[in-house]
Amino acid sequence: MARDAVSTPKAPAIGPYSVAVRAAGLVYLAGQTPVDPATGRLAPGGVVEQAAQCFKNLEAVLAAAGLSLDDVIKVNVYLIDMGDFAALNAFYETKFARPFPARTTVAVAALPFGARVEIEMVARERA
Repeated sequence: MARDAVSTPKAPAIGPYSVAVRAAGLVYLAGQTPVDPATGRLAPGGVVEQAAQCFKNLEAVLAAAGLSLDDVIKVNVYLIDMGDFAALNAFYETKFARPFPARTTVAVAALPFGARVEIEMVARERA
């Protein structure tokens, strides 16, 4: 199966990976931490502010692939504190229209750069 990388300078790629890969009609977006690509630094604030930066990065990747949040079918969210779950949900709900994409949210021991949240997505390509 062929896979084609998607890239954009509007989202950080910190390591040996593609920010997204197209394969079999889907676009798999790598997890984005709340790093501002302009500064290379972690976005300040709590989980909502950090989730907003994650979404900004992810939306830049989707745009580079010719897609938008409307094309997202699956989201994985990684939190370092499940106490942030309710705040994350309230913010998340503002980003998508119903029906919402499928989602998994898990707690992890730590994330790169001391981030509170990391988010990854899968989107379907437009016909």
